[in-house]
Amino acid sequence: MTTQQAPDTLDMILLKEGEVVLKGLNKHVFEQRLTGNIRRRLKPYGKFTVTARQSIVYVEPQEPDCDIDGAFESMKKVFGIMTLTRAMACPKDPALIAERAKEYLYDQLSQAKTFKVESRRGDKGFPMTSVELSQYVGGELDDAFPNLTADMHHPELTVHLEVRDRAAYIHGAPVQGAGGLPVGSSGSAVSMLSGGIDSPVSTYMMAKRGMHIIPVHFFSFPYTSELAKEKVLDLAKILTGWCGRLTVEIVPFTHIQEEIRAKCPEDYFTIIMRRMMMRISNAIAVDNHCGALITGESLGQVASQTMEAMAATEQCATLPVLRPLVGMDKAEVIAIARHIGTFDTSILPYEDCCTVFTPRHPCTHLRLDKVLEAEAPLDVDTLVAEALAGREQVKLIPGRE
Repeated sequence: MTTQQAPDTLDMILLKEGEVVLKGLNKHVFEQRLTGNIRRRLKPYGKFTVTARQSIVYVEPQEPDCDIDGAFESMKKVFGIMTLTRAMACPKDPALIAERAKEYLYDQLSQAKTFKVESRRGDKGFPMTSVELSQYVGGELDDAFPNLTADMHHPELTVHLEVRDRAAYIHGAPVQGAGGLPVGSSGSAVSMLSGGIDSPVSTYMMAKRGMHIIPVHFFSFPYTSELAKEKVLDLAKILTGWCGRLTVEIVPFTHIQEEIRAKCPEDYFTIIMRRMMMRISNAIAVDNHCGALITGESLGQVASQTMEAMAATEQCATLPVLRPLVGMDKAEVIAIARHIGTFDTSILPYEDCCTVFTPRHPCTHLRLDKVLEAEAPLDVDTLVAEALAGREQVKLIPGRE
């Protein structure tokens, strides 16, 4: 029998829901959030229809010039998706499924030496069982491609067939999705975003748990440069690929740090600075109806991240403070930073405001009464109000500069 000739085919994308499938009566709320996020992410790549059925989200291009490659890469970063794959739809007829499989996976079938067919029958009215469909299509492929040998245990290529309610779908191996919950399904939070390695990772981790993020960055010009601010905005742009649309709040912090240096004991500079950051972040969170604050703190990593220091900074907040990195070591955080694409930007040598006026001997084992005494000379309310009034907002959208 002659081998098949590769035809032109049109792709679509199948997205399999992750934790969303575990939800009960409110599953539709999570699914609506997920499909809304998907539609927004697809806008730069053309016109697509997005529909969810049987815990599968179907992404179908509606115009020939849709960028299916770009769309697929974008979908890898959408939280709420367990796996995704390029696929071809065809009528639910066994002979047609076999023919389309030969066409759609022609290149892979021509190059592989061993293969198997795995079928799933979501439509129980389909006349074949999953095993019968796999055997039938496997036989057709074996006849059409002499280079192939069936191997049920360690195949080089697995041909996947899914018979769903609307159509049958043919695809190769799925790839891992971003997992987690759809952004926005768990409410909103303010994330304190510096230019370092940790805070972008903590932002990513809470977005993965379904939070819409409002990043806050503290900027101390001229002690920190415009390049330092641009570095943070570059990090935020990278994070939009995972977090979706972001509005970065850039807070002027120079006057506060100068006041701390002028009026407070040097050993307490860092802890008082962080308490001021916490107050300002909390106010921004309340303004934006957020339910929590997010920091990149890891227990014991630096002097300001001892248990006593964390308690002293959290005392200034009225909202819960989430610390997703608190039990992680630096190697674990760096691995995630590399995965999400922020590491190379984070290590660029532009200092952030946390390095300004660093004390020579910072207090590590703090007493709250001593901290309150040290910051008493500051007009806290006026300084916070001044910083809030001077803040700048930068809106960022995935796929756009």
